[in-house]
Amino acid sequence: MTNPLLEMQDLPPFGDIRPEHVEPAIDRVLADNRAAIQRLLDQPGPFTWENLVHHLDLLEDRLERIWSPVRHMNAVVNSEALREAYNRCLPKLSDYATEMGQNTRLFQAFQSIAQGPEFPRLEPAQQRVITNALRDFHLSGVDLPEDKKARYKAIAQELSALTARFEENVLDATQGWQLRITDPGRLSGLPESALDMLRQNARQRDLEGHLVTLEFPSYYAVMTFAEDRELRREVYTAYVTRASDQGPHDRRFDNSEVMERILALRHEEAQLLGYPSYAHLSLATKMADSPQGVVAFLEDLARRAVPAARGELDSLQAFARTHLGLDTLEAWDLSFASERLRQHLFQLSQEDLKPYFPVDRVLQGLFDLVERLYQVHIRPADGAPVWHPDVRFFEIQDPDGRPRAWFYLDLYARSHKRGGAWMDDCRGRLRDGDRLQLPVAYMTCNSTPPVDGKPALFTHDEVLTLFHEFGHGLHHMLTRVDHPGVAGINGVEWDAVELPSQFMENWCWEREALDLISGHHETGEPLPAELFDKLTASRHFQAAMQMVRQLEFSLFDMRLHAEYDPALGGRIQEILDEVREQVAVLRPPQFNRFQHGFSHIFAGGYAAGYYSYKWAEVLSADAFARFEEEGLFNGQTGRDFLTGILEQGGSRPALELFKAFRGREPEIDALLRHSGLEAA
Repeated sequence: MTNPLLEMQDLPPFGDIRPEHVEPAIDRVLADNRAAIQRLLDQPGPFTWENLVHHLDLLEDRLERIWSPVRHMNAVVNSEALREAYNRCLPKLSDYATEMGQNTRLFQAFQSIAQGPEFPRLEPAQQRVITNALRDFHLSGVDLPEDKKARYKAIAQELSALTARFEENVLDATQGWQLRITDPGRLSGLPESALDMLRQNARQRDLEGHLVTLEFPSYYAVMTFAEDRELRREVYTAYVTRASDQGPHDRRFDNSEVMERILALRHEEAQLLGYPSYAHLSLATKMADSPQGVVAFLEDLARRAVPAARGELDSLQAFARTHLGLDTLEAWDLSFASERLRQHLFQLSQEDLKPYFPVDRVLQGLFDLVERLYQVHIRPADGAPVWHPDVRFFEIQDPDGRPRAWFYLDLYARSHKRGGAWMDDCRGRLRDGDRLQLPVAYMTCNSTPPVDGKPALFTHDEVLTLFHEFGHGLHHMLTRVDHPGVAGINGVEWDAVELPSQFMENWCWEREALDLISGHHETGEPLPAELFDKLTASRHFQAAMQMVRQLEFSLFDMRLHAEYDPALGGRIQEILDEVREQVAVLRPPQFNRFQHGFSHIFAGGYAAGYYSYKWAEVLSADAFARFEEEGLFNGQTGRDFLTGILEQGGSRPALELFKAFRGREPEIDALLRHSGLEAA
């Protein structure tokens, strides 16, 4: 049997990849890599960059290029057969990664390069690869006695399986609930575009009427616009109890025990490596110095934001009583009442903006903006196999027309696709002699799909999300670093990795940029000045409430991992309740199980790192402030950001790169200003 994963020369042949190809391909490449590493270590010394590190890069690149499309398809076209194949490979990949990290001979080879005469002559990026590798050997347990190495390996393997199961439970619970509505009166208040989407949901499943699902565009439409309070309560309940022991879901998908086990194993791993907690271990590769320092940073923001958030909630409750007849404001009323208050204060709804953000105009405007900032060109590219008909493929070109990178764009929510939005790498930049492998990225959103042949129309929030993910993509794709370990987002401290993504969001509020990305889907008319003024006036609407929500997530995550005690267990609900007592202004109902779907920390890369969003927002707001000072499209400022941040990847410490771009240490004032809070 031919195996397209093993035979691909360039882009993944998505149309040919079958579940039965996955495990044989991974088995083959892991066996090849193990044999090749043995040969590398058996060669006569001394070890050098060229005879060791470069060859390891090539081996790792081959493995990543084979696994990347499998990992991606498991997230965006999930099926039972693919999931099984994916899960069978996880322990094999985990074992291989642990073997690499605990290989004493490999560690000693890297040490010999670091201590040898070649090291001072290497490029700074190469030196950082080696320095990071030595750190990561220690974090993989290379110093441990054999019995503890074996335990570390077992922990890593079990964590790999558990985090995958967490994500699967969330997906299955999300897909497993739907509500068919045959009485149109129950959907009173929903705009026509939302009703069209719910009718399309039903038609796609051969049903009559309207179908509400827990995919975000559907959930958002009901929670924001439905006048039927009982409908809002029912949909809210289903959404916030996904993958838990509460609500209407199959208990097979309950993540309670999975979460407890993940926390226990992470703590044990940290203790094995000599750290007091997993939070301390997590920060070993980040900018922040200590869990206490992170908590102090978050509590300082809370001190500024909580009083303002309470004032915002008081205003919302007063409005709900007076105008909506809601004597008490419940969690399922929050989005609905907030949207009505926004309309009351600013005569503006997200729905008013959607006609001006048709997908093609938004994309072309985004590309035009990037071209003006960084002098690159973005063009549709033909011939790339895709995993779904909605997926598009693009090429980024240098000013002289030469290719710089490519990316896939998968914009819309659908069945069997993981929720949320993300950027992932299909392949990274790598130089091998005269051959230069250029980056390819996956850009994934869950935006409102096209309905009834009309173009997809985005809310302003959906535009913000697209810009955010594109910022990550630019970081990956525009790198000039040829060594994969520190190219693009690789090697970037995790609490700085959000800098380019959050930086991009700022443009969605600027008139010059909005003129590029907006145009009425029927007339092409740009966003009217009246709507722009309302949008700008509403920028800080409930900004403090949004900030304390993020602070709640961040403090919960950090405390969960810093305070774990094996004798007490995770205390997940208890810690969350304590954090909410500290920073939340509207307490959710007892049945709320937000944590059971908190994939960022239980299945993603943000464990003891969710604070990174706020930490990096200090950097991104301050970086954008330089554009505000010098001109939004100032050519020199754009070049400095390109060459000083985006092209550098992880080749130098993030703080060093920031200071070189900004000319000083980061300051919090811009973040507070962008959040509608006064510096104090």
